[in-house]
Amino acid sequence: MALRRGAAHPGTLAGDGEKDVLPHCNLQVYTYTCDVGKRENVYLTAERVRKEVGEVSVLVNNAGVVSGHHLLECPDELIERTMMVNCHAHFWTTKAFLPKMLEMNHGHIVTVASSLGLFSTAGVEDYCASKFGAVGFHESLSHELKAAEKDGIKTTLVCPYLVDTGMFRGCRIRKEIEPFLPPLKPEYCVKQAMRAILTDQPMICTPRLMYMVTFMKSILPFEAVVCMYRFLGADKCMYPFIAQRKQATNNNEAKNGI
Repeated sequence: MALRRGAAHPGTLAGDGEKDVLPHCNLQVYTYTCDVGKRENVYLTAERVRKEVGEVSVLVNNAGVVSGHHLLECPDELIERTMMVNCHAHFWTTKAFLPKMLEMNHGHIVTVASSLGLFSTAGVEDYCASKFGAVGFHESLSHELKAAEKDGIKTTLVCPYLVDTGMFRGCRIRKEIEPFLPPLKPEYCVKQAMRAILTDQPMICTPRLMYMVTFMKSILPFEAVVCMYRFLGADKCMYPFIAQRKQATNNNEAKNGI
C-alpha cells in the first residue's frame, strides 16, 4: 500500500505523439506492508494511515494472485488465498475507507479486475471466480452509491487483457491471432486506467476488442462462444502457463530434496 502527498506545479510530457500537461510534484510517499487478504490487517493499517497521513480520497484495489493449477490439482489453501486476495480484500479496504467518503460525498474507488472477470477460460477456475466476484462487488457498490445519491463518489472498473508482468508467463492464444492481441505493456494499461479515472469513466477495457468479446459472449449461445474461443485459441490458452508453473514447482521440490 503506497500513499502520496504534495504540492503540484504544471509541466509537460511528450509521448505517443501527444503532449500532455502533467504536474511536477514535491511528493511525500508513505508505504505500508499489509496482507489485504486478512481483514484485521487491513483495518489496523487503515487506522495507521488515517493517523499518519490523513483520510484517503482515492482507493485503488489492485492486489492479485493466481494459483496456476487445474481445479482438481489445486490445494484448497491456494483457492482460499486467491479468493481472499482477489475478491474479499475489496470488501475490507472499501469498508475501511468508504465511511469518510460518504461523510464528505467525495472520493473515487477503483477496482482493477481483469478481462477474466467478464468472460472465463479453462484451467483458472479460482482466478476467474475471484475476478467475477470483484466485478460483481464493484457493480453492486456503484449502484448502492447511486441509490444513496452520493454523486460525489466516483467508481471506475478496470478490466485489462493479459498484461506483460510475468504473472501469466506462458499463456498463449492461437499464433495467427497473437500479433493482433499481444500481451499489454504495463505502462499502457496504467495510462489507459489513469485516463479513465481522471475523466470519471465508469469502466475501461483494454484493448477495446475486449468490449466486443464481452458483447458477443452475452448474446451468443454457449456452444457458439466455445467455437469463438477455439478459433482464437483462448479455450486452452492457460494450459502452457499451468504446465510451466507445474514444472517450476517440480524443479523446486527436486532442488530442495522434497
